[in-house]
Amino acid sequence: MTDETVPSDIPTPRMLSWARNSAIYRLERRMMTEKQLFDAITRKAREKFEDISAAQLKAVADFAVKFAYDNKVLDDSAYAEISTRSAMRGGKSKRAIARKLTAKGVSSDKVETALEEADDLYAAAIFARKRAFGPFRRVELDDKRKAKELSAFARNGFSFEIGKKVFEMSFDDAEEVILAGRL
Repeated sequence: MTDETVPSDIPTPRMLSWARNSAIYRLERRMMTEKQLFDAITRKAREKFEDISAAQLKAVADFAVKFAYDNKVLDDSAYAEISTRSAMRGGKSKRAIARKLTAKGVSSDKVETALEEADDLYAAAIFARKRAFGPFRRVELDDKRKAKELSAFARNGFSFEIGKKVFEMSFDDAEEVILAGRL
């Protein structure tokens, strides 16, 4: 075996150039977490470079992440805050937001910081408006409908107390909560 056939642990300049360009391409299109960028670069590098070793793969992905941090285009804290605000406006509970951010690789301390400003009552009122539940209901309430609405709040991560509170609100109170909580 010659030295040319043994894959090195050091990525080639071509691999590093590709990693930089690939990171730029991905981050121009949408915000990503560090884990998402690392995973995307790893996956694509495996497809692009046939003889890439595991050590080279990790080095290439680490290089792309470091490049993104050095150019201030990767920030998990900002990602968590922006995602949290967006999800709250979409009627997502703190619990659902935390689960999604954790799955995307955001550290628990950054998730906690992002959720400090979150308001489950506001999000539940938005959720009720989107689903025509509680004060936004357009049909007659019966036992089956009540169970359906309350269980929908629970399935979407809202506590029983929050779900029941929104369920029992008047239309005006719900609108007031939504207007007061605008993010």
